[in-house]
Amino acid sequence: QVQLVESGGGLVQAGGSLRLSCAASGSIFGIDAMGWFRQAPGNPRELVARVRSSGSTSYRDSVKGRFTISRDNAKNTVYLQMSSLKPEDTAVYYCNALINLANYWGQGTQVTVSS
Repeated sequence: QVQLVESGGGLVQAGGSLRLSCAASGSIFGIDAMGWFRQAPGNPRELVARVRSSGSTSYRDSVKGRFTISRDNAKNTVYLQMSSLKPEDTAVYYCNALINLANYWGQGTQVTVSS
């Protein structure tokens, strides 16, 4: 079994920064990709950023230049550094990982950006 534990959400003013962390633990034989999704009330869950085992990254257009995803392979941990936050970034952020060819989700962490 694999668990994803997230941390780092909270309340921040527009223009501020937050860093999210997600640590994977359990029976891990290989991590193909790790990433972050978010879901605001009334909206579908959307991909924010992803980092693959190759190290390649991808971002949704609205966060490019503001968010940076990184990964510590030794710790099976992925980070999302969020800067220049906007009220429209407010959502529950979910860690996602493709591990051992299976898809896993974290419990979600709330990010609220006040104007």
